[in-house]
Amino acid sequence: MREPELVADCSRCFGLCCVLLPFSRAGGFGADKDSGDPCHHLDPHDRCGIHDRLREDGWPGCTAFDCFGAGQHVSQVTYAGTSWREHDNLGEMAAVLSVVRQLHEMLAHLTEVQRRAPHAGAAAVREELLALTHTDPVTLLSADLDEVRSRVSPVLRDATRRLHGPGRPMPDDLAGADLRSKDLVRADLRGSLLIAADLRGVDLARADLLGADLRDADVRGARLADSWFLTQAQLNTTRGDLATTLPDHLARPAHWQA
Repeated sequence: MREPELVADCSRCFGLCCVLLPFSRAGGFGADKDSGDPCHHLDPHDRCGIHDRLREDGWPGCTAFDCFGAGQHVSQVTYAGTSWREHDNLGEMAAVLSVVRQLHEMLAHLTEVQRRAPHAGAAAVREELLALTHTDPVTLLSADLDEVRSRVSPVLRDATRRLHGPGRPMPDDLAGADLRSKDLVRADLRGSLLIAADLRGVDLARADLLGADLRDADVRGARLADSWFLTQAQLNTTRGDLATTLPDHLARPAHWQA
């Protein structure tokens, strides 16, 4: 099995997120759409007609979304190059995309563990997930993702503890909080609500950000380069600038420039 591609490559995908995923105006999209209905901006070549001006045209939800490479994997591996245009069960394809996206997100975290704190147990779990992503649609849809997640989560926790010791406990709800004067080095922010939190200039070295809700968080000048389990999807929902430091595997969101 090839190493997983955990970064979206739209050139090798059939625009699956634009067809299979439902979205709404309330969620940051310019229209309401059901699963299976192609977005009206999708062109005949499965490319977005307004990709270079999504935020300006009222589609910030598209710029925040990240499939972790699930789109091209489902297009080219799971369905072996069969487009949604030729498939007779878009409901199945949508469910498969959702499953693979979740598996790829977990694989991204396990890959980070492999890079920063290698461990035989973590490597074994990663190989299991990698094998699962290469199975057929029926097997994928039969997978118990809660059970898979229950095995992955302690592996991720163990990695940070082995390197840094226990994380420093933090409140779960920090939405809107001014955290500029807080010491967040090695903070345990797993699953924390950080919506619209002020993190300007804050050092988040070795902080655990797994599943943290960072929508509209102000991370201008924040030091995120050494944080744990930060994803592109989380980063895309924040407000940052050129002074914000990032992990090498993540890209600076284009809307930060504005």
